[in-house]
Amino acid sequence: MGRGLKVLIIGGGGREHAISAAYERSPQVEKIIVSPGNDFIAYERGVEVVTDSGANLKKRGSILDVADKYKPDIIDVAQDDALAVGSVDLLRKEGYNVFGPTRDAARIESSKVWSREFQRRHDVPQPNWVSFNDPREARDYFERVYKEQHDLVKWVKADGLAAGKGAIRAGSLEEAHAAVDEMKKFGDAGKTFLVEDNMPGEEFSGYAISDGKTWYMTKSAQDYKRANEKDEGLNTGGMGAISPARVTRGLESEIEREFIAKQINGMGEEGNPFQGILYIGGMKLDTGGIGLVEDNSRLGDPEAQVIIPGINTDYVDVVQAVIMGKLAALKIEEDNKYRVCIVGASRGYPGGYNAVKGKRIFGLEKVMKMAGISVFGCGIKVLDGKFYAEGGRLFNIVAEGENITQAREMAREAMRMVSIEGDNLHWRGDIGEKDALASLFDK
Repeated sequence: MGRGLKVLIIGGGGREHAISAAYERSPQVEKIIVSPGNDFIAYERGVEVVTDSGANLKKRGSILDVADKYKPDIIDVAQDDALAVGSVDLLRKEGYNVFGPTRDAARIESSKVWSREFQRRHDVPQPNWVSFNDPREARDYFERVYKEQHDLVKWVKADGLAAGKGAIRAGSLEEAHAAVDEMKKFGDAGKTFLVEDNMPGEEFSGYAISDGKTWYMTKSAQDYKRANEKDEGLNTGGMGAISPARVTRGLESEIEREFIAKQINGMGEEGNPFQGILYIGGMKLDTGGIGLVEDNSRLGDPEAQVIIPGINTDYVDVVQAVIMGKLAALKIEEDNKYRVCIVGASRGYPGGYNAVKGKRIFGLEKVMKMAGISVFGCGIKVLDGKFYAEGGRLFNIVAEGENITQAREMAREAMRMVSIEGDNLHWRGDIGEKDALASLFDK
């Protein structure tokens, strides 16, 4: 089959850029539309790629309008807000072939309380938790628990979507009260919130592509949420990622059995088959075993940037198999490479970075020509072929190698070639460092 398919991707960041690159590699795809997209996504592509700002990710009607404008053969709803408002349901009702879970299935991410209750029903390993609608009741709860034990660590989490920033660590009574106050900043998403026990251990990300009945588990990943090296600073949308993650070695079967099988089978049993990509935010516990930190109903960002490029199977075939409910008949293959993603951000992110907006970005042109390197954009303005900072997270440099050390050094070398006028580029140099050091002891 020759090229001819049109694909619409709903989203606008580095994740969607990486997904568009997977469709670009398919010999079946002729045109890719990304909405709302960003300038850099359409820069120097191998097939026709356009961005359209028409999609408001929280208004599914605007997404349908974009679909009606282009009449795509496949629509890939890749972003969490768009899934939460039921874009998949509406688009399917209008006759489109859509990749992604329905609104009810996407509750596994859009409502943490619903998700935890669902996990409890299906015996998925999780921390002890309690939910609140009244901040005063939460403060009374904290007064009791910290009176009994002063050195407790709790997590206060907004029930709804909060751009990856809705989980706040509380290691004291003062921090717990402050975290409850923070919930107000998330608006409706924070009106209901959870308080969860801390699970000491090392985090990892797992992914399962599912048609609602069966699934394929990809290589694992690990992301770096804190703004600064040594995992210090504020939580961000993600400052980097690696794949595969060493922490999951030997745990693959347990992760599949306890997290993926139980939840995908459970969704089917409850009449909400999960079709799309299930994200597992897991923890290898210091005490042994694993625990589930959270679920997402789509690829992570920046984890997508290290997972998707490793899928060798034609991505159109993967997506169509999911849509048609025939994933079991498709053999999905991944390469055996390691990948390291380093995020380039505006200095000040995730706090104030307005002073960086409009500043010129230098060096990306050279980086894009390096072998084994991919660059995915998320906050870049392109004017007359030049790049300017427009957001907090600006771009992702992804390096692939035969081992974690090689990939990491390539990514760092590439990042050193980039700058923002006024010394306004911020990035973490320790992405993948722990795995690289541990690999020195491999036989």
